[in-house]
Amino acid sequence: MEGLLWKWQLGPGYTGDQGNGRALWSPTTPSAATHTTASVSPETSDVTRQGRRAGDDLTMNTNTDPKARVSLNVAGQGEPERKRKPTVAADSLSHRDLRSGDFWRSLPAFTDIDEPTFLDHRWQAKHSITKVDKLLGVLEGLVHKRFFDDLRQGFSSAPMAVRVSPYMLSLIDWANPYDDPIRRQFLPVGSEILPDHPKLDLDSLHEQEDAPVAGLTHRYPDKALFLALDTCPVYCRFCTRSYAVGTNTEEVEKVSLKASVARWEEAFSYVESRDELEDVVISGGDSYQLRADHIRQIGNRLLDIDHIRRMRFASKGPAVMPQKLLTDDDWVDALTEVVDRGRRMHKEVVLHTHFNHPNEITEITARALNRLFERGIVVRNQSVLQRGVNDDPATMTTLVKRLSWLNAHPYYVYQHDMVKGVETLRTTVQTALDLEKQIRGVTAGFNTPVFVVDAPGGGGKRDAHSYEYYNRETGVSVYKSPNVNADALYCYFDPIYSLSERGRERWADPANHDAIVAEAVAAARSGEHR
Repeated sequence: MEGLLWKWQLGPGYTGDQGNGRALWSPTTPSAATHTTASVSPETSDVTRQGRRAGDDLTMNTNTDPKARVSLNVAGQGEPERKRKPTVAADSLSHRDLRSGDFWRSLPAFTDIDEPTFLDHRWQAKHSITKVDKLLGVLEGLVHKRFFDDLRQGFSSAPMAVRVSPYMLSLIDWANPYDDPIRRQFLPVGSEILPDHPKLDLDSLHEQEDAPVAGLTHRYPDKALFLALDTCPVYCRFCTRSYAVGTNTEEVEKVSLKASVARWEEAFSYVESRDELEDVVISGGDSYQLRADHIRQIGNRLLDIDHIRRMRFASKGPAVMPQKLLTDDDWVDALTEVVDRGRRMHKEVVLHTHFNHPNEITEITARALNRLFERGIVVRNQSVLQRGVNDDPATMTTLVKRLSWLNAHPYYVYQHDMVKGVETLRTTVQTALDLEKQIRGVTAGFNTPVFVVDAPGGGGKRDAHSYEYYNRETGVSVYKSPNVNADALYCYFDPIYSLSERGRERWADPANHDAIVAEAVAAARSGEHR
């Protein structure tokens, strides 16, 4: 730098000169009535300078010598203006307002049920509703007979058996049951049933095709899905495993995946033989239905396999029967023991759950999740995007923030799988894209869910926006899944009711169906992006 003179523009009204190891900032207009000088090391050969007119620091940084870094305050200027966000409206914090009190007493059958009884998980299981006539007894006088007739028709045509806990029944707005988001998820009515999409398959994710042994799906290179049993504390209408979960219905004869130590050991032996497997999801059915000794048996058996590093117990239980986490001490202790042992072995064991609407989260939920949090058990949430349940930005925002408030990390929002009998609950892929845009930024990134499509045909989970091609007229989106099958293309189909008149007309003629799919696949292969 010795003997050199550099000159640069710092911003409106300032120039800078440097020569012989001396830096000079001086105004180039009369309005800039200050100047500042500073000495720097002449040995420094790479200098970056930044300056601003409005009295902020003028900073000189060097790459070679930290001692040569100089921060310069322009003389005659005060503190920079501090901006504060306006106070938020009280209703923007409504995600913290959890339903409390003995709200279940509003149902005629539960008027005399005290809190200790209602919080007993055994009482919840014993009094769960499986038939319309039993529901009629619980709701006597609250709902018109027309609604029960509609329910009866819905029950008879549903692919899933019906089972709903008293807790969930007590959260439904029975003054307006047709529009209630919880009722829509669990109690089918005949008047809502729409024809299934012609491309629907009962096992749309082809889990059985990727099962080397019964009840174990190995699709991703390092992860396996272990279906330990085929029962749940409640049955969701939209269950993607309606091919196996629950009892047989008039529509579906189920694949049997009953809890069996012998079947489990076949699965464990396979896992043990595949060194690439590192991650196992323990599901079903629902791990909530496993006995405490089964939680210990399954958890410890998998922990003892050296290459298994991560385990996830999957359960909707905290959403639909949080009472179990408060009153089934042996089950909670068993899960805690497996989590603690895994941590000592430097292996991760967590609980994945499934809330879909803010109304499912109450003060009872908070108590249950706090008990897990106190024991160091990580809880993540996976939701399913459903029409009339959580497909608007306000509801999804409240759900995400309410889960975050209780330290249950929103993880995924699934595009609704193509499940038999619930076309009325499905939305378009575009709905998912629009929602994700609205949701991102409302809270921290680690509490912001990724919206995914579980690609029909066994493609696995794909970011909803990562389609190769999306024809919104026909509702066909096409995805690749390089780590499952690099050459395959997987198609998801928007519900036909959601399409334009032209799109519905095309699907109305079965002779068009193969051509519609072929067009989308060809466009995806050619690189056309819509």
